[in-house]
Amino acid sequence: MRESVLVCGAVRCAPWRLRVVGGLCLALFLVLAPPPAGAADPQARAFAQRMQQVFVEVAERLKPSVVNINTTQKIQAGRRQGEPSFRGPFREFFSEEFFERFFNLPRELERRHLGSGVIVDAGGYILTNHHVVEQAEEIQVTLVDERTFQAKVIGIDPKTDLAVIKIEGAKSLQPARLGNSDKIRTGDIAIAIGNPFGLSHTVTVGVVSATGRAGVGITAYEDFIQTDASINPGNSGGPLLNIDGEVIGVNTAIVASGQGIGFAIPINLAREIMEQLIKEGQVIRGWLGVIIQSMTPELARQFGVKSGEGVLIADVVDGGPADKAGLKSGDIIVQVAGKPVTDVRQLQRLVAAERPEKRVPVKVRRQGKDVTLEVTVGRLPTEEPVAVSPQTVEQYGFAVQDLTPELREKLQVKEGGVLVSSVEAGSPAHRRGLRPGDVILEIDRQPVQSRQDLLAMLQQARPDADVLLLVQRGKTTRFIVIPAAKG
Repeated sequence: MRESVLVCGAVRCAPWRLRVVGGLCLALFLVLAPPPAGAADPQARAFAQRMQQVFVEVAERLKPSVVNINTTQKIQAGRRQGEPSFRGPFREFFSEEFFERFFNLPRELERRHLGSGVIVDAGGYILTNHHVVEQAEEIQVTLVDERTFQAKVIGIDPKTDLAVIKIEGAKSLQPARLGNSDKIRTGDIAIAIGNPFGLSHTVTVGVVSATGRAGVGITAYEDFIQTDASINPGNSGGPLLNIDGEVIGVNTAIVASGQGIGFAIPINLAREIMEQLIKEGQVIRGWLGVIIQSMTPELARQFGVKSGEGVLIADVVDGGPADKAGLKSGDIIVQVAGKPVTDVRQLQRLVAAERPEKRVPVKVRRQGKDVTLEVTVGRLPTEEPVAVSPQTVEQYGFAVQDLTPELREKLQVKEGGVLVSSVEAGSPAHRRGLRPGDVILEIDRQPVQSRQDLLAMLQQARPDADVLLLVQRGKTTRFIVIPAAKG
């Protein structure tokens, strides 16, 4: 109402216009002003009370299933990897040990991280994110009743950012009920419970903003639920719930520069990973041995298929399952095990879900004709990328992809780095000399190990600051400064 008053008070015009504006202000007042006591619609009030009770019941029922995870990691004090702790002339005369003893400086410090998890079994198994427990030397779990337990890692899966930990000796645990993430719809109510900023068992409510989000650059296998239910640091690993109090996702990431944009791993995917981690301690994925790329409208026209129909094989790994079965570069995979293939991420998930040594029919479109080949699925090598799918860095005008072992050998890149797959003509990167085929080794003097590293570093870069790249081109390296990405 205050804004309406300010707007009306700022008007200076003819009397008839004043009467019109005054009438609009009065109408706005009548709309916005609270109704007199006792005048609320009884049906609307009853509906609101029922909805409120639903949220209260879900929170009360699920809070005992959500845990606070506190991890401890030891790090070298005052030192970055690869550089000494002390600089200046004194370094020539005194050792680091001298400074540590003289000034009573500790050689090691403890770094603590907070996260969340959800109890999935009365025996003490807890589902959380891999990044919550990554490199942790000690994991402490706190229940809603303040009981604390030491936890051990049962298994991790960095490719989906999932982990299973376990606590021993805890009685009366209340496992959460897992739902079916395949049934959720955009617009469904979403409830998040976790420990944001260490604030225990915080409940937030929103909606499912979208499903099937991929290409975010967080994990190798992406099929995220997007939600506007408030998710903050410390929520990672906690559950995303539906209106029935069933877990439909594992909260994983937020967009730091955006309000109300959070991502959760669908519980159906998380359940598959969790069961493998509990049973075998690791995730075993199927592998075709192909380098694939999305079927863009331009490629679709060249190959005579519809846009979004199938996935193009860019290359075949020598001696791999696809090579042995007769798949070729230029084939378009349209079906795997009878299921239609529409995009790169979906194909990755379909193949990964198949057990190694299983014979699977793969239908490809080859020069306009459909051909079905029997492929004996292999086991995904731990060092082998699932696909080469370029990720565009729009604000700078170039796209990058991870280096395969073959590309690394061909380009003579010893370790780290990402390949620049394309550069937009006239973009900031193009004007400063970045070209396709370049390998980005560092950003702002920090080594780049993967595409995910590069995207995270650029996201954290200040909008008003230039970006310094160390680039390998052929057998030489050079620095390139990309101007600040403003807006």
